[in-house]
Amino acid sequence: MDKSGFRAMLLAISDKLTEDNLTSLKFLCTDIGKKRLEKINKGIDLFECLIEKTTIGPDNTELLRELLIQIGQRVLLEIIDDYERGATESRAAGVLDSKEREKINIATEVIVEHLGRKWLQFGRKLGLQHTQLEGIQEKHSRELEEQVRELIRQWMKMRKENARVEDLIKALRDCKQNLTADLVEKNLKDLDAH
Repeated sequence: MDKSGFRAMLLAISDKLTEDNLTSLKFLCTDIGKKRLEKINKGIDLFECLIEKTTIGPDNTELLRELLIQIGQRVLLEIIDDYERGATESRAAGVLDSKEREKINIATEVIVEHLGRKWLQFGRKLGLQHTQLEGIQEKHSRELEEQVRELIRQWMKMRKENARVEDLIKALRDCKQNLTADLVEKNLKDLDAH
């Protein structure tokens, strides 16, 4: 995965951390030596230590997500989502058409808001394996919205340049989630109208 993109994402997060946030992060990162922690005065320095310890990396943002949730900066998870979405797409053999990506992003927001506990059934309709769904459940055990986002990310990774918003809509209808499917279609019509 794109290392420079990963570092740019860390820098974007670092820029948005307050001093209190950094203090809390340092407190949570107990496996970094006390002397080293004392010298850290920017988020990016702390992230550098975590990269050295291989607890975070271009393909491993899980700890970073957990730390941001623990310090109450859930809003910054969007920066990671954007990075992973971009990295997933650039890794595809043929890069997903930007218009299609925009449609899928719009659909994702609607689905995250309305799908709820039916996400497992939705995931099966999209062709994800039982082990993949279990992994998503464990990764975001108390985060229903994150489970849905992760599900769509995994589906995009699997489908690569063949990911189509119509497949998401069909899977919703197959799960009897017609209201959500209608909302996705309405939002897409609004996009086309612009």
